[in-house]
Amino acid sequence: MRASMKFLLTVLGTGMIVVTVFTAWLIIAFVRAPLDTVGEVDFDRPLAIPPLAESSVEGGVRTFDLRLQSGTSDLGSEEPTSTWGVNGDLLGPTLRAERGETVAMRVRNDLPEISTLHWHGMHLPAEMDGGPHQVIEPGDLWSPTWTIDQPAATLWYHPHLHGATADHVYRGLAGMFIVDDPVEAELDLPRDYGVDDLPLIVQDKNLDEDGRLDMGESFFGSAGIIGETVFVNGTRGAYADVTTEAVRLRLLNGSNARPFSFTFADGRDFDLIGTDGGLLEAPAAMDALQLSPGERAEIIVRFEPGERIVLRSEPSDTGNTFAGGQDRLDIMEFRAADRLDPSPAVPDQLVEVPRLDPEDASEERSFRLAGSTINGREMDMQRVDEVVEAGAAEIWTVTNDDGGSHNFHVHDVQFQVLDIDGREPPPHLRGWKDTVWLRPSEPVRLIMRFGHHTSTEWPYMFHCHTLRHEDDGMMGQFMVVEPGQSPTGIPHAGEHAHDH
Repeated sequence: MRASMKFLLTVLGTGMIVVTVFTAWLIIAFVRAPLDTVGEVDFDRPLAIPPLAESSVEGGVRTFDLRLQSGTSDLGSEEPTSTWGVNGDLLGPTLRAERGETVAMRVRNDLPEISTLHWHGMHLPAEMDGGPHQVIEPGDLWSPTWTIDQPAATLWYHPHLHGATADHVYRGLAGMFIVDDPVEAELDLPRDYGVDDLPLIVQDKNLDEDGRLDMGESFFGSAGIIGETVFVNGTRGAYADVTTEAVRLRLLNGSNARPFSFTFADGRDFDLIGTDGGLLEAPAAMDALQLSPGERAEIIVRFEPGERIVLRSEPSDTGNTFAGGQDRLDIMEFRAADRLDPSPAVPDQLVEVPRLDPEDASEERSFRLAGSTINGREMDMQRVDEVVEAGAAEIWTVTNDDGGSHNFHVHDVQFQVLDIDGREPPPHLRGWKDTVWLRPSEPVRLIMRFGHHTSTEWPYMFHCHTLRHEDDGMMGQFMVVEPGQSPTGIPHAGEHAHDH
């Protein structure tokens, strides 16, 4: 590999060729051979289950106390690894609340750096969003509050400091946020948290010889860090004991850049029951499910007594080599007991998913992602890129314009995919979504309806959720305003943009 890189650098240094963006991606693919860990992982550590966060209820408000902190973790090396976490050394507890509840977060930053905490997938006022404008200085307390008003779903939380999101997530700041509602509670689904309802935060990391997190990126690493070791809930080589015939897996791709194409080693079918924003109308049987960074899915898989089966990631359909999309990875193992408690069949119908009508759209917008820009512009903390009216339905067409490893996330709303390059979306893209993968040169049309939270000075974000790209500028800002209103500016902008 070193010889290949030396040869390429020599050619590039002559100035005799002009390397286009597309050619650059080919170079990256040439340098990085696919990784294959199938059959190479020792599943010798029990899967850690993030605890449910403690909370208190007073005056109808559920309050969570969260602390961003540094610590050390056993990541499988001889020496402990320095990590960051929420209420612990690595990752954070699972937050859980009911639709209709008012929640209050008391977030204290005990890190040596400023940070934020963003509630990914949540519908809430922009001032409470935890984006780059809601920074928490070391030693300070941030106390957002809002009323949960969205269907049952698997959401998550992570930092969103402009220029440093990738670094903070990679160090370990992330956790799940489960929203419950009465409609989901009436369904006969696995729901015993930690037993037949398992949160799985899947991430990749690199460790150096001393067990420290390797923060380095490859020479051609345009997507950022691509880890060669997979962790589930912070556990390397994880196995989970299965005691029931069916298990609900809440999958989160919590990686900085790597897509995963989840499948089981024997190719068995499983039922997809939910995506980013909640349950589907009906389960969809499938044998592989691709999730890009930030995406979530809920699946139900059935087991036979006494079997052991590996959850695996096979090459994705993206063609992306530079973000690890062609790698084959063993992720974790499930070990079924000799006797399993019975589980009911997955219901034929789940929940009603109202379809948004394109005829109702009052505005259409286009977003083209290339380099470190959206529509040719890098993120500017003081610039409002788009202004939308509360209650309006809009169609956003999003295109990966440079062949890089891009997806697209919109804050505050859940959208529906109308079509992909004119084609009807597959089953795993027909429910509520807030993050979607973008294959090169294939326009993806999204329809969304904006809610009632308005502000003329606090923006929401839209961005690529490949975190290095987001940090480098592939992000924009939009405001939701009352009809007839205009933004008054962002008076708090530019104060805390992290160097990158």
